[in-house]
Amino acid sequence: MDLQSIYIEPLAKTSFATFGEVIQCAEQEFFHINDAHTERYHAIAMSQADQAQTGMSIFRNIKSTALPCTINMLERHPLGSQAFVPMHGQAFLIVVAPALDENQPDLSQLRAFITNGEQGVNYHAGTWHHPLLTFEAPSQFVVIDRIGTGPNCDVVQFTVPVQICET
Repeated sequence: MDLQSIYIEPLAKTSFATFGEVIQCAEQEFFHINDAHTERYHAIAMSQADQAQTGMSIFRNIKSTALPCTINMLERHPLGSQAFVPMHGQAFLIVVAPALDENQPDLSQLRAFITNGEQGVNYHAGTWHHPLLTFEAPSQFVVIDRIGTGPNCDVVQFTVPVQICET
């Protein structure tokens, strides 16, 4: 069985735009509020929720990831977006793929990004992605996603694992 490898690239607003928004202050417009004590970076990511509420949760990862690492699955949430914002300024790994068809990711277009510790991400509804991969454990993330009824998590297992490598 051959192992496919992909290489990690820095997370950037333009290269990630197909999959969602980068949640960060850099490269964003802002305006002053609260008697100019605060810069407001307004609506830099938009939550999506099909006929449901949007909730905020905390994910506490208790296992860390070391590079290179091997993955064998992706998931997507077709009814709503999902945002991850680190609570302690830690970098994390993002693995995404565009859709090949209605039910499958295009694994030939799989991409890996690494945050700089000051970035979060908001996956568009339906974006194929790997669950949270962190380099530090424990680590905590605010997660903003759809809270509602109905199936909202599709999982695809790979027939051939993929190795994620540093550049």
